Amino acid sequence: MFDLPVLSLMTFLPLVGVLFIVSVRGSNEEVSARNAKNTALFTSLFTVALAVYLAVQFDVSDAGFQFVEKYSWFPSLGISYYMGVDGISLFFVLLSAMLVPICILASWHAIKKRVKEYMIAFLVLESLMIGTFCALDSFLFYVFFEAVLIPMFIIIGVWGGPRRVYSAYKFFLYTLLGSVLMLVALLTLYVQLGTSDIPTLMENPVARDLQIWLWLAVFASFAVKMPMWPVHTWLPDAHVEAPTAGSVILAGVLLKMGGYGFLRFSLPMFPEASELFAPMVFWLSVIAIIYTSLVALVQEDMKKLIAYSSVAHMGYVTLGIFTATTQGIEGGIFQMISHGLISGALFLSVGVIYDRLHTREINRYGGIVKNMPKYATVFMILMLGSVGLPGTSGFVGEFLTLVGVYQVNTLVAVFAATGLILGAPYMLYLYRRVVFGKQMNDDAAKMSDLTKREMTLFVPLVALVLYLGIFPGYVMDRLHPSVDRLITLYESGLQKGEERRLAALSGDASTVAQIKPAAGMSEQEVTFVPAIAPSYAGKEDLPMPIINYNE
Repeated sequence: MFDLPVLSLMTFLPLVGVLFIVSVRGSNEEVSARNAKNTALFTSLFTVALAVYLAVQFDVSDAGFQFVEKYSWFPSLGISYYMGVDGISLFFVLLSAMLVPICILASWHAIKKRVKEYMIAFLVLESLMIGTFCALDSFLFYVFFEAVLIPMFIIIGVWGGPRRVYSAYKFFLYTLLGSVLMLVALLTLYVQLGTSDIPTLMENPVARDLQIWLWLAVFASFAVKMPMWPVHTWLPDAHVEAPTAGSVILAGVLLKMGGYGFLRFSLPMFPEASELFAPMVFWLSVIAIIYTSLVALVQEDMKKLIAYSSVAHMGYVTLGIFTATTQGIEGGIFQMISHGLISGALFLSVGVIYDRLHTREINRYGGIVKNMPKYATVFMILMLGSVGLPGTSGFVGEFLTLVGVYQVNTLVAVFAATGLILGAPYMLYLYRRVVFGKQMNDDAAKMSDLTKREMTLFVPLVALVLYLGIFPGYVMDRLHPSVDRLITLYESGLQKGEERRLAALSGDASTVAQIKPAAGMSEQEVTFVPAIAPSYAGKEDLPMPIINYNE
């Protein structure tokens, strides 16, 4: 069983479900829709079972990549089908697998048109999400990362609200533009180092001047995906117009791809550029936390309020990651996991009452605690988790992030902490207006409480929010070795950069790598690569980072 290609099975099993839905036809449209829903649900539950197996078999003490699968894909180019997970990617795979069956159940009665196509879109999306977090080849990663846009674009554009086409195109164009720049960066890395293996690229950072340009290129892609201020404007529109399940998967998983990209590419591959641009990231994150919290406070649409709160919470993620400290990075990752659970459940909460009253206007509700006590209890726990109450998962991530930021920049930590103060008013204000107060709307007063199917959706999410808030050790034990390895790679990259600069300044002949000059180089342009020269032994034909001695 340990030799089971579990990552490939998890990645492509949803596509098997797609083939089954396409090939099996019912006697009428109703039967066909029921078959599609059952197939999608059972396929996603099998994927969850594989995810549980992955978590059980994962070696807590191993900081490297596990369950590795590597097969030649384009032999002439040296590009491989290369898959693996470590302690960082493990939980994003688990989160992706867990949320999809919840989304399918949430859509069971809400989606009434083109049900087959809707289920196909979600299964394809699941396959691409899991593939993104498992890919260890940069071009394979790009294929999965970019292809995720297609099913989400369709989900928003076909099953969304009145302005669904505008929101879908805005989502697609924002993310596509950034991804094109990332492709240029990946191609440059491939030309420079002659490989597309992510572990190899992480261990061999290029020269500082090139790092700066490549860092900016990948930052454009991952910042949009997070989304960071000021490229966040696509997110509220996408959330408002997307169906409930689309909002759940968008907030729960897709936003995390940006943070995951920073961890896989920005820190280890471009350490000197990351150190250079860290202050910029800090202040952009602080602006996002404060500004979007204030914007959330005045929203009258529940979905838009939660969408702006997501931007604020992602600000803590970028803060933690670019501190390059153990507490900061672990806090940022934990915050992404926690936000995936809490925000996904909050969008489900909105969907529950929207299905009953068909409006998201906060003022149309009020006093529903009287006729929906179960819903009020669930919503309260999720609201407190979003605020970061101790005992919930939201507290752990934010606390660790602020500890990491405080070690690096006290002023930034002080401003970031204001987000905790601003987060409480808009969530508490939302809860008071929806759940308490007088019942001014007779339709709201007649709404029924949570059904068994809806309770089935909330129980695992609420349980995990509380469990991880009280016992975060399960996540931390698996995160810590991989985070330590990431920080080691980051610090090693900084040290290599310093050695290159010292070698260039001293002109010490003993540190010069004996590699033939690249075409077009003058005799004065000597390549100094003391730190990485040993790894190029016998590979003289590989292109090298260039440091101009005259500079």
